[in-house]
Amino acid sequence: MSGKGDRERIYTNRELSWLQFNERVLEESEDRRVPLFERLRFISIFQSNLDEFFMVRVGSLYDQTLLKEKVLDSKTQMTAPEQLQYIYQNVRKLLPRKAKSYESLMAKLNDQGLEQVPLNSLSAQDFEFLKLYFEKEIAPLTSPQIIDKRQPFPFLKNKEIYVGVRIASKSGAVRLGIISASGHFGRIIYLPSQNGKVRFVLAEDLICLFVEKIFNRHEVLEKVLFRITRNADIDVEDEMVDVDFDYRDAMEELLKKRRKLTPVRLELSGEVSHELTEYLCDHFTLSREQVFVDTCPLDLSFVFALEGKLKGKAELFFSPVAPQIAACIDEKRSMIAQIVEKDILFHYPYHSIKPFISLLNEAANDPEVVSVKITLYRVAKDSKVINALINAAENGKEVSVVVELRARFDEENNIDWSKRLEEAGCHVIYGLPGYKVHSKLLLITRKLGNKIQYITQIGTGNYNEKTAQLYTDLSLMTANPAIGTDASVVFNSLFMGSVVESSTHLLVAPLCFKPRIIGLIDKEIAFAQQGEPAQILLKMNSLTDKVLIDKLIEASRAGVHIKMLVRGICCLKPGVPGSTENIEISSIVGRFLEHSRIFVFGLGERQKIYISSADFMTRNTERRVEVAAPIYDPAIQKEILHLLGIMMKDNVKARVQDMYGIYTYRKNEEEPVNAQEVLYREAYASAEQKKNMPQPPKALIQEKRNPHGFWKRVMRLFHR
Repeated sequence: MSGKGDRERIYTNRELSWLQFNERVLEESEDRRVPLFERLRFISIFQSNLDEFFMVRVGSLYDQTLLKEKVLDSKTQMTAPEQLQYIYQNVRKLLPRKAKSYESLMAKLNDQGLEQVPLNSLSAQDFEFLKLYFEKEIAPLTSPQIIDKRQPFPFLKNKEIYVGVRIASKSGAVRLGIISASGHFGRIIYLPSQNGKVRFVLAEDLICLFVEKIFNRHEVLEKVLFRITRNADIDVEDEMVDVDFDYRDAMEELLKKRRKLTPVRLELSGEVSHELTEYLCDHFTLSREQVFVDTCPLDLSFVFALEGKLKGKAELFFSPVAPQIAACIDEKRSMIAQIVEKDILFHYPYHSIKPFISLLNEAANDPEVVSVKITLYRVAKDSKVINALINAAENGKEVSVVVELRARFDEENNIDWSKRLEEAGCHVIYGLPGYKVHSKLLLITRKLGNKIQYITQIGTGNYNEKTAQLYTDLSLMTANPAIGTDASVVFNSLFMGSVVESSTHLLVAPLCFKPRIIGLIDKEIAFAQQGEPAQILLKMNSLTDKVLIDKLIEASRAGVHIKMLVRGICCLKPGVPGSTENIEISSIVGRFLEHSRIFVFGLGERQKIYISSADFMTRNTERRVEVAAPIYDPAIQKEILHLLGIMMKDNVKARVQDMYGIYTYRKNEEEPVNAQEVLYREAYASAEQKKNMPQPPKALIQEKRNPHGFWKRVMRLFHR
């Protein structure tokens, strides 16, 4: 697999695969089965994704072009400049699709009572209204600047929209006027309603319309809306952090630095003269290839604010759904007692996160709980998880928290929460040098007389009440003492500033994850080579780790049947004769973000199932602390295989990748299966069935001692 032809045949470049994923997001805006406003929302998500891609991935590639030595992609052997060329080409192909979709949706929404009023065909009444609004509400708050020898070019903020005007000069050279299109005024300006229609324009368009009134002493030759995207791919440099420098202070300095980093993209709202383009490129040190013309609004985040104006238009939105309390949970009983009885699995967003919050609150008030330890990566703005931890600390519990301050673009939120946790008396650390702590791990330690009891939770997603309603994730809660012991080793290592070197049950990156996964794949290879049935089922967000990819190729060649659900980046092409013909790969992009990671090895009695915080990405397997947990409970094993089966039957939102790396919707003669809708219906059905079940006597519900004997007596009552 060393030749260029073989590499192209088997591998896909990471960045190009990500663009394919974002194209699938854009496809959702084009899917007529999706309600109109939700389609508009998908365009906004596409654009937000692309912004972050340029800030992080393109920024990283740009940095690589500045190095003396060539950095090659490990799978395709492409250089950084080659990758950038392909990225620019592919993005240029996607932007017209985005614009066409936006224009089409706004036309359809116009018929539904929502209109973005075109400024080139205003009625006299609308023109006067907007002129007066501009003069009174916007113009007094603007700060125009003209760039000349006396006035240097101002610093322009990342992703902020500016109005640029080319002003006539005696010498003929480009003379530029700039106005920020954001400030102490709202971005959406609503016009008087007509026939009940919600009508609006955007502030940047209005400023552009009347910009001559601001530069009224000059001849405006051309005008354009523009914004720049800056490289954000920076981390805390080693020299920034030493024994005399607080890590949190270093992160705050990093955030200030990020705002001033090198531009990597210039977006224009329309074509402008060669002279103006060259002027902007020269100032920002950009090539023409880094300039993108977009006829959509340059920032589509305003879309979400329009939702509140469309009340009573239910047909424009997804049908409302609410996470259900898992059928296995009795809300009237202690969560700890229920976990002691049996392992519990939650599947978000179909199940509610409320019982997990109840577990934390119970631990905060339980006199037998001596300590609570947790890893935090991304939490909600108004986090009930944090509040429960603070409550536990104030109640005298030993609360130890690993707050990962390097959770990209959540750094400020995490810095604020870390301060509050420390003020409440929690012991807080900020990850490990050289490794991000990405695991989702909670350990509650109770002292029952002379005995220690562990309650352990391992998840695939963050402790975040908001994303628990939007992302599909799994959360396992267990009182298994062996798993609790492993979790204790993880926390002890973190607080001692080291990584886990060995574990028995949990797979813990960076040292005890990839070798164990390889071992599990090797076992399937051995069975296949002996003529035995061999199978691997994998669900993850991304697949980029070349070592694991090559091991999967080896397994395919040995005859192991591999089915994979990879939502985002996938650097492996399936179905290639002689290499990956036994591998099937599909991707689900739908209403909820597929985020859970599930690994299944083998069949029958030898089958092993894990849920994990880690993808098969090098950054996860080698540069992060990640945890994968085994599923031992037969009922939960069956549940996980059931949901995997539904997702692999999806023929509505699933796209199948072919041997050339192209994704197309799965089409077959089966009944339509939208996995996310099916799983929500099942959650509702289980909740309804639970509601209609006969209830045990109140006296038994209130009994908390000897939970195993308690439930035996309940079952005897029901079977009399």
